[in-house]
Amino acid sequence: MCWQPEFETLSRERLEALQLERLRATMAQAAKSPCYGAKFAEQGIAPQDLADISRIRDLPFTTKEDLRGHFPYGFLAVPRTDLVRLHCSSGTTGNPTVIFHNRHDLASWANLVARSLYAAGARPHHVFQNICGYGLFTGGLGFQYGAECLGMLTIPAAAGNSRRQIKLMQDFGTNVVHAIPSYLTRLYDVFVELGVDPVKDTRLERLVIGAEPHSEETRRRIEGLFGVKAFNSYGLSEMNGPGVAFECEHQNGLHIWEDCFVVEIVNPETLEPVAEGEVGELVLTTLDRQAMPIIRYRTRDLTRFLPGTCPCGRTSRRIDRITGRSDDMFIIRGCNVFPIQVEKVLMEIPQVGNDYVIVLETKEDNDQMTIEVEVSREWFTDDYGKLESLRRTIAHRVRDEVLVTPHVRLVEPGALPKSEGKAVRVRDLRG
Repeated sequence: MCWQPEFETLSRERLEALQLERLRATMAQAAKSPCYGAKFAEQGIAPQDLADISRIRDLPFTTKEDLRGHFPYGFLAVPRTDLVRLHCSSGTTGNPTVIFHNRHDLASWANLVARSLYAAGARPHHVFQNICGYGLFTGGLGFQYGAECLGMLTIPAAAGNSRRQIKLMQDFGTNVVHAIPSYLTRLYDVFVELGVDPVKDTRLERLVIGAEPHSEETRRRIEGLFGVKAFNSYGLSEMNGPGVAFECEHQNGLHIWEDCFVVEIVNPETLEPVAEGEVGELVLTTLDRQAMPIIRYRTRDLTRFLPGTCPCGRTSRRIDRITGRSDDMFIIRGCNVFPIQVEKVLMEIPQVGNDYVIVLETKEDNDQMTIEVEVSREWFTDDYGKLESLRRTIAHRVRDEVLVTPHVRLVEPGALPKSEGKAVRVRDLRG
């Protein structure tokens, strides 16, 4: 079953025809903005020049630096009086990236999130609890309006205050929870402290997780803790926020909603398309946004197309979970390392708890990687021999994965700093 079968089950031929029609309209709308208007005029680009959807490769890329460089209104394609909301990044290191929406855009976005939640099994009779930051962060309002569009009773719980979150779940019979993965593992610790069993003492049926890259091993661990399926979500503020791609109940990749986005995967160095199934940088183009359409946006997120079709019947292409960002990678002793590689190893070890941090330092002119790891509550002990054996196991398995032997520091549960927002997994203290 689909939320919108007229779009979700289109044949590839009909879908690409719809994409071409919408891309031409998007280009005409984007040309009304100062930035794209100048770019298209300079390069002699017109919507009618696109003979088929593959010719999107002839259009220029857009980057986060472009958005910051034309702050605040350089990409605006409608009169400012038509705007009803903006979302933006923190802008702590310069101009923030700002995305503007008119009423059409917000309705389209809410519909996409509703479609996504429906794909994961949410239904109008469910109670939805949104444990996510509201305000300028898109996850809060994005899921709020999408859940309301689907028809669920929504609890705008916001982030933090774990005891209250659990009480809300019990009082109102929450069925669906949205939260970032790192927070859910901390929330489970509070369940344990309160003596509440999330399986027996709540009505939870499914979790929606996203906003930070996480490994399959982390997802499975969360599912084991709460006793329900956890569905992966992908979005970014430049493309609205959540609702760009979502897992269906088969959990075999994220369906990209191709009637509203053109998706490409390119080599981040050459910017040429990668071979089918090869990991590259995700590039996205909006197809149903009026106030601020964005063309060929370089997300910096790394993923790949998954082959084949999905048993759910949806025909849109599927992407693999995000393996990291091209700008998240760090180099240590000549080796390229993504934090999610380390997480994958840690979450496969039963004695490891739910939190960790990677610390990069320079000591005596040599770079050093230290992994601080919380030990699971039931396994934490004063037995030096057992802890030393675990420390060595972690060091060896990480070395086999990333080709660098780390220092490992084991700490008791809850010892690492916590944040209500996205988890900070890397502290780079090198000069």
